[in-house]
Amino acid sequence: MHGPAGKSTSAVRITRVAVAPLVGESPPGGWSEEIKADDSIHALIAVHTDAGITGYGSAFAEGRLVAAGMKVLEPLIVGENALEPERVSEKLHQNTFWMGRGGTLTHCISGLDIALWDILGKFTGLSIGRLAGGRYRDRVTPYCSLLMDEPSIMADEIAGYSESGFRAFKIGWGPFGRRDDYKLDEAIVEAARRALPEGGKLMVDAGASDAYWPNGLKWALRTADMLADHDVCWFEEPLRPDDIDDFVTLRRESRVPIAGGEVLTRRQAYLPFLMRGAFDIVQPDVTKVGGLSEQRRIARMADDFGVRYVGHGWNTALGLAADLQLAAALPNVDLVEYIGGSAYVDDIMAKPFALDAEGMLGIPDLPGLGVSLDPERVAKYAPDAAGLFT
Repeated sequence: MHGPAGKSTSAVRITRVAVAPLVGESPPGGWSEEIKADDSIHALIAVHTDAGITGYGSAFAEGRLVAAGMKVLEPLIVGENALEPERVSEKLHQNTFWMGRGGTLTHCISGLDIALWDILGKFTGLSIGRLAGGRYRDRVTPYCSLLMDEPSIMADEIAGYSESGFRAFKIGWGPFGRRDDYKLDEAIVEAARRALPEGGKLMVDAGASDAYWPNGLKWALRTADMLADHDVCWFEEPLRPDDIDDFVTLRRESRVPIAGGEVLTRRQAYLPFLMRGAFDIVQPDVTKVGGLSEQRRIARMADDFGVRYVGHGWNTALGLAADLQLAAALPNVDLVEYIGGSAYVDDIMAKPFALDAEGMLGIPDLPGLGVSLDPERVAKYAPDAAGLFT
């Protein structure tokens, strides 16, 4: 059998994998041990094939860890058929259980899986959205993800990004919940709420996956009440990630929807949270969880439990591109996360993302991820960029 332009559809063999850590403009994260600009927290991945097609992905991990992880995974993936992303990714999961499943290797598999879907799309001439289920929509609302700050600064930030066209915002981390000052927490939320454009949405992220998170269930219950009074759309990461019992209680008692799951990896980790009713909104990160193959299964599984899916997208332009494709392929996705002011989102592509007049992002209906990296722009932030493109 033959595909486009007479290409054989039997196999496209993987020849090598390249890793390029991003450094120089790493965005602040609001963490206790704050990210510095030259810290590596994301890496770009390229999968090269004997057909001359290269797929691109992104992994959320320190670049040296990704490079080391790829040395483990490369013998399992070189020579494999790049046109079978789900099978190949599952092979990688199945053969690395004993090395520490769910950690660095799973993050690395995430980037590889995204790249394999990109190759499949480029080979067939179809967007990932069409390959993964069809296109329910051709655009989606991005919410601008911002760190919390003092009330006056927070209001100015919201106003500035509103002028850029954003109509939905998530504010998080920073001082919120970390100063034992309930009045400050509320003042930040009030300031952000006042600065929203007409009809704008506001979400709040406590960031309780930070080191030594100081608050528990009683704080989360009280804060959820405050957020409900300010018409906040959801309360994200209000508890430490493993506190499943408290999540169940909080979701049952809270008037505002409860969101979480960004640090969980592999679909199996989400099952107990879904079965016990811990979340209103589940937030896997495509660059951590196992890639598009796992993300899609988690989103569909969540829907079966009546739980909404909104991907966690605090990563790179390739992560956002993957989230956009999945937003097209699933029936009930209305938001994607967009980091405000990140060079790794705004400044590495040949054609940067652009909001339309209604503050929405178009979902590319082009082969694969539907976006292209700009080698010169990537090289500004990745000393090892050359291996991605040659």
